[in-house]
Amino acid sequence: MRHFSEVYRHLRRKNWRQYALLAGCTFFSVLLITAYACMMRSPTVLTILPEGGDSRKQVMMVFVLAVLGCAVFTTYASGLFFRQKSREIGTFLALGATRHQLKTELSKELALLSLGSCAAGALLGVPLSWGIWQIFRTMIVDTEEMVLRFDAQAYLFALAFSVFVILMLFLMGWRSIRRTNIIDIVQESHKSEPIRAVPRWYGPVGVLLIALGGFLGYFMPSFFVKVLHWYAPSVVDALFYLPALIGLYILLLHTVVNGWGGKKKQYRDLISTSMMKFQGRQTVRNMLVMTVLLAGAYFASFYAPMMLSSSGTSVASRPYDYLYHYRCDQDMIGQNDVAQLAQKHNVDITTWVTATGSILGTDGMEHIETESSIGVTYTEEYRELLQSATFLPERAYNAITGQKIDLAPGTCANVLDDDGGSSYLSGGDVTHLTNMVTGKTLDVTPAEPLSYTMLLGCYVLDDRDYEAISAGLTGQWQEDYVLFNVTDVEASFPFAKALFYDIVDHSGPEVEVFDAWDPVARQIAIEETGSYFCDPESLEESGTSSIDYDKPDSTEFRTSWKYMPQFKILDETELVKTMAVFLMLFIFIAIVCFAAVIVISFTRCMTIGMTNARVYDDLRHLGAPRSYLYRSVKGQVSRVFRVPILVGTILIYAFYTLIMYSNGEPMGITPSEASGMITCLGVIAVVSLLLYLVYRLTLKKVCSVTIDSKTAFPH
Repeated sequence: MRHFSEVYRHLRRKNWRQYALLAGCTFFSVLLITAYACMMRSPTVLTILPEGGDSRKQVMMVFVLAVLGCAVFTTYASGLFFRQKSREIGTFLALGATRHQLKTELSKELALLSLGSCAAGALLGVPLSWGIWQIFRTMIVDTEEMVLRFDAQAYLFALAFSVFVILMLFLMGWRSIRRTNIIDIVQESHKSEPIRAVPRWYGPVGVLLIALGGFLGYFMPSFFVKVLHWYAPSVVDALFYLPALIGLYILLLHTVVNGWGGKKKQYRDLISTSMMKFQGRQTVRNMLVMTVLLAGAYFASFYAPMMLSSSGTSVASRPYDYLYHYRCDQDMIGQNDVAQLAQKHNVDITTWVTATGSILGTDGMEHIETESSIGVTYTEEYRELLQSATFLPERAYNAITGQKIDLAPGTCANVLDDDGGSSYLSGGDVTHLTNMVTGKTLDVTPAEPLSYTMLLGCYVLDDRDYEAISAGLTGQWQEDYVLFNVTDVEASFPFAKALFYDIVDHSGPEVEVFDAWDPVARQIAIEETGSYFCDPESLEESGTSSIDYDKPDSTEFRTSWKYMPQFKILDETELVKTMAVFLMLFIFIAIVCFAAVIVISFTRCMTIGMTNARVYDDLRHLGAPRSYLYRSVKGQVSRVFRVPILVGTILIYAFYTLIMYSNGEPMGITPSEASGMITCLGVIAVVSLLLYLVYRLTLKKVCSVTIDSKTAFPH
């Protein structure tokens, strides 16, 4: 070998495993971020996720966790690479090589490695997301709107992350060469990152900080909005979760250094615990990333069971098999038409109830938002005429529900959910009503709320008050409700489908609107600003699609049409189909994050094994039996797996319980939410079994590195 580059190339071939590990970690991180970004920015997904909605915020939150996790993981892999490479760099410097020569050669290989792995990850991210999505479509549900489309702008996220990876590699590489002490460079690969003595109070304090951070992070945004009338920026909201992150870190420190088994167990596992301490900083960082990613994965995976379980429970508990309502100015099908359609599909209709309600203007507090240097603030201004709601006379409410309420004159009762969990959807109390045709008004006093889920959002008036305030209303300001049962609801799906399409066909363009569309609010907005945000023209300008009668089976239509019927068999049978995009998106996110946890844990355990191989070889020569060596290896590997899995699982389940508990007014967990939480426990059991199998496989692989692979494993 006559040239320096030839020697350098020979050493690179000799140490190919180090390069393969770094390239693999970089490739996987970019692949993960690209696949996630392509899915998150897909027009297929964005069409379903409303702008500013909770679902889109949840997707972005888990994406941020994934980016942070992959960034820390890649930085760790790079640090490990340069620590291992430091010996050959120091040797070259000792033999007379210049730093410029080393920098040139290192830059070449870093450019090739980083650009190649990042490009491969970015290019394969789209096929990966498309392939997983196609598997979902084949195995679970396939609809027209499930066709996955990509947006080229998603690659901006992959590009930004790739730039970070490349710059980070070059900066760390150049820093390793700039060091002046050759002996320090040579010995870098042998240096450990031990953790100093950690007080035992770190454990309970960590738990308290986690609880405090979760509490503040969840409730402070609501405090800002409700008390301070301030829509704080997302960065400010996120700051309140910092105590939880700090608490998690010191909890992991305590676990790695001290453990939770007392001094007796600590002395028994002295070797494995000491080795964990000597690599403590690296181990804690990896465990922190695993915990955060695992929490994000579970958060995404809980979406499907919670939605399916709660929706299924709610639908099954409906007292009527069929309900539809329509504006009275529509040429809607009548009872005879429904009976003929039922006869055609061999369906026997039993109970048949109809009722008429009135659309009246209501008062309320208007939010007036103002841009300021600290964000968006708002003030509330009372308006006698703000929006509308549907009002029923007490006789109609009694006929539908079978209840026997008798409201006092001058009172108005709000209809809530049966389990009290959706009162925030009801519209709140009203005190001033307006007939939008005659201009007549009526002042009322809120009465004790009523409970009937199928009429959620309606109001009930005394019969005489109703007759007085609704006199003179035209069909545009009245709604008819039709409710009936059938003898065999399970066999009535074809009838339900046909009736649904008939209702859509008999609905005019004036009711082709979102459920947020309000005739009174529209009238006020047109008078004051000349436009209304729910009108098709405004929706088109904002890039939001409108309700389309030509797409009655789409998720947007089924979940957002103002006059969407409530058919028990239709909602039960096509629930997965209706919510397919939501379900597939969050399942995809969960799979990606779980895959990241598995790869990071496996990589970390293999690194521990390779680093401690000589120590185990020395112990073997000192007479340590294989059972002791196996127990020591198992203690390290199990700690890397067990702690993040236990902490991440417990924390996210407790946080999810907090969300469910505080979601309604009054606070509490409804029966449907309890059913969903039990289903989530089933998800945890399945995932835990999968992670246990990965742990066993990893343990076997690490043992093959640290213990003679030809020796059988102890049973």
